Amino acid sequence: MVFSSNVFLFLFLPIFLGLYYLSGQRYRNLLLLIASYVFYAWWRVDFLALFAAVTLWNYWIGLKVGAAGVRTKPAQRWLLLGVAVDLCILGYFKYANFGVDSINLMMKSAGLEPFILTHVLLPIGISFYIFESISYIIDVYRGDTPATRNLIDFAAFVAIFPHLIAGPVLRFRDLADQFNNRTHTLDKFSEGCTRFMQGFIKKVFIADTLAVVADHCFALQNPTTGDAWLGALAYTAQLYFDFSGYSDMAIGLGLMMGFRFMENFKQPYISQSITEFWRRWHISLSTWLRDYLYITLGGNRKGTLTTYRNLFLTMLLGGLWHGANITYIVWGAWHGMWLAIEKAIGLDTSPRTFNPLRWAFTFLLVVTGWVIFRAENLQVAGRMYGAMFSFNEWSLSELNRASLTGLQVATLVVAYATLAFFGLRDFYRDHPAAPRVAQAVPGYAMRACVLLLFAASILKLSAQSFSPFLYFQF
Repeated sequence: MVFSSNVFLFLFLPIFLGLYYLSGQRYRNLLLLIASYVFYAWWRVDFLALFAAVTLWNYWIGLKVGAAGVRTKPAQRWLLLGVAVDLCILGYFKYANFGVDSINLMMKSAGLEPFILTHVLLPIGISFYIFESISYIIDVYRGDTPATRNLIDFAAFVAIFPHLIAGPVLRFRDLADQFNNRTHTLDKFSEGCTRFMQGFIKKVFIADTLAVVADHCFALQNPTTGDAWLGALAYTAQLYFDFSGYSDMAIGLGLMMGFRFMENFKQPYISQSITEFWRRWHISLSTWLRDYLYITLGGNRKGTLTTYRNLFLTMLLGGLWHGANITYIVWGAWHGMWLAIEKAIGLDTSPRTFNPLRWAFTFLLVVTGWVIFRAENLQVAGRMYGAMFSFNEWSLSELNRASLTGLQVATLVVAYATLAFFGLRDFYRDHPAAPRVAQAVPGYAMRACVLLLFAASILKLSAQSFSPFLYFQF
């Protein structure tokens, strides 16, 4: 089940919220767990068993780690066992096909018979709930949170449906108090509704419209420079509005239930360095990688060269987390390389003034990275890069002009105008020493606009074909 569907909007969500507010505080976590399992099982019932098994495993490991004591040798052994099993599960479902295909390619070149493996289906959201489970048992080991004995609360934390499929990547230590005692107010519910509608509009109106443009450009066999840049810019906007739209909807649904989740995006395309970009993009994942991978590798505590190595490896593994494809590894290496370079030259990654040249260079690096992130393989990426930087023909190809509509062009313009307006507004709001930009639209006018666009988005959703969120594949 997805948020941008009539089944969710007009069946699942109203029934759940009705039961949720009719039930007492004591039963709401249990109801949330049941609803989350129904939400997940709507896709495939059989993978619900795997999901529940991972939850029970990490709940038990957490108890064992907690009983052994903070940072003790026995606790460390339990922790390593727990993480190893979690990574084996993730590795099998996410990387078995890639591994066997790679081995078979080498065996075929050596004249040997290939292995035969039944195609392994990737369970939706497995990367997110595995990472959240790992963070829990590590936090118990470090003493950052006590091991919970309440199985319902822990299972509900892992399964809570607003963030189950595509994040944000939450941590039990941040939500434990909210499971025990959270407030439910009309203002919070209203805030949640507005946030959900904003995310819905991002997804249905902007991301889904731009998806057609990006898909067409990346599928061209002989793209011109104009085709390639159009596809790269369309995908850059599509990915942001799709993924940040999902995060907005998840945060909004959480508010409707009394939870306050962490923000996952903070106008990333206004960044003036790759380091700043990763403080603004997919914040829950970047902080997870920092706290549980970069620091575990040694962080910046073991010398300059080791720091650069740790930055590079963290992003390399972060790229691999996104999927079993060499393109994701290259994308991670690309960002890791620039993080290390910025660290080496001592670049100011928290600028208090807006430098257009630094912004333009950073944006170019980000867009260039998104091309290989989107490409199905290195061949497609090479074809796009060749067209982008050959500068041979800026006009669109005949095939592209024939398929491109006025609505798609207008949506692309609106998308980047929106990014520029809200990016600059937030930049100058966070930097009071800088000149002020124009004031935002009045609150009541914005809410009315959101409501009208939400209604129009529902009509558009009903008329279009199914379009899943991009991060479902991770």
